[in-house]
Amino acid sequence: MFYNSTRDSDVRVSSAEAITQGISADGGLFVPDSIPLITPEEITKLGDMSYADRAAFIFAKYLTDFSEAEIHYCTDNAYSTKNFETESIAEMSHLFDGTYMLELWHGPTCAFKDMALQILPYFLTTSVKKINLDKKIVILVATSGDTGKAALEGFKDVEGTQIMVFYPEQGVSPMQKRQMKTQEGGNVGVCALKGNFDDCQNGVKAIFTNDEVKEKLSSGGKMFSSANSINWGRLVPQIVYYISAYAELVKDGEIALGDKINICVPTGNFGNILAAYYAKHMGIPVNKLICASNINNVLTDFINTGVYDRNRQFYATCSPSMDILISSNLERLLYLMTGRDDALIREWFGKLASEGRYEVSDDVKKMLSDEFWGGFCDDKQTKETIGEIYRKFSYTCDTHTAVAVKVYEDYKRETGDTTKTIIASTASPYKFSSSVLEAIEDAKSEMDEYSMVDRLAELSDIPVPSALAELKNKPERFSDSIEKSDMKDYVLAHLL
Repeated sequence: MFYNSTRDSDVRVSSAEAITQGISADGGLFVPDSIPLITPEEITKLGDMSYADRAAFIFAKYLTDFSEAEIHYCTDNAYSTKNFETESIAEMSHLFDGTYMLELWHGPTCAFKDMALQILPYFLTTSVKKINLDKKIVILVATSGDTGKAALEGFKDVEGTQIMVFYPEQGVSPMQKRQMKTQEGGNVGVCALKGNFDDCQNGVKAIFTNDEVKEKLSSGGKMFSSANSINWGRLVPQIVYYISAYAELVKDGEIALGDKINICVPTGNFGNILAAYYAKHMGIPVNKLICASNINNVLTDFINTGVYDRNRQFYATCSPSMDILISSNLERLLYLMTGRDDALIREWFGKLASEGRYEVSDDVKKMLSDEFWGGFCDDKQTKETIGEIYRKFSYTCDTHTAVAVKVYEDYKRETGDTTKTIIASTASPYKFSSSVLEAIEDAKSEMDEYSMVDRLAELSDIPVPSALAELKNKPERFSDSIEKSDMKDYVLAHLL
């Protein structure tokens, strides 16, 4: 299998090259030249495998230039109890009749990004060796909260790599900020940006494609790669947990092989739900992909109208990892839906850069409505949902997962669809303890962050993840804060 660029279909690289580069030189995203299929018989077999073996089976379909031994080296090291607090890696909780919470936050940073970012360093270092690249890999990351810490933890002290993370200074939770500012490792760097996530993401993309920066980096024996979901090596591991979840439901007798399910995903950058789209088109029977947004509802509007318009007010919410107005992975979806029309993608995303909006064709609008249902909720509704779930089911969820639950309830009410549904639960409630505690106790807390964590532990009966508990006494290492216009100079000064 080879990989094309969304902005130039003539680009044709191996998976190792796509993973190493992160983003195409033309600014496009790498997409596999076909979507491999998975048969019902294979789904049944997956049910009897460990998570690591399920992942290896699926990766073999996409990373065809990797040997079986190389793939198992990556999966066996990434998906083990040394990294995850549960043997299942991805836990499934039966919330209420026909609804399942796919808990993706039992890794070292307590967020779903661990599912991909624990394996990406193995993918990347293996890829570098495969293509005989004699350069140090510099990982540049923009984060809305969770990707940054997960990438830092994954690449911490990995030989032949260096990593720098930018986060919006006022756009992450106190716990997310503390996770990044206390990060250990000799090859890591963290910097706050006076702006929002889109400013971080745009800055990183601009640096990636800046010839001056790339030349200076190359002369120093280094090259850029990405740990954001623009890197195919970040996206392909996310496909795994949706296929794994379906196989698990079949194995447990919750559904029959061939039964359709819905998948509801809280998302801002569109990567997590795009992975579910890939799982569906590989052969997992999916009825509807439900895209859940917070009040920054650019994706909801797009799914419902076919118009993508980032020219709107930006809100800082209690679900900060979704505070995004430019959803990068949408480019991959539209490339597929247009029949890989790179000229159309260049036109639309050129308009997004210059005018802040574009409108897709009528046939793409029809495909969007056939595949997806979009909804959103505000902070008040998010917190009300956390409280309701806690009181009804004694289940504590974080602010992002609650957005998905609320949107799913709206979907059921509007459509009457009672198809069994997987809801992607994307973060530990302890990462957003202030908002979760306020939702459960119906009052703002005046306690400090760690007192709130202790109180939430009393109420939820969920053990505090050791990775978060240990932060209390860790010294802060990173305190830099810069203007968005200074990103390029900051990178050059700290990475060369």
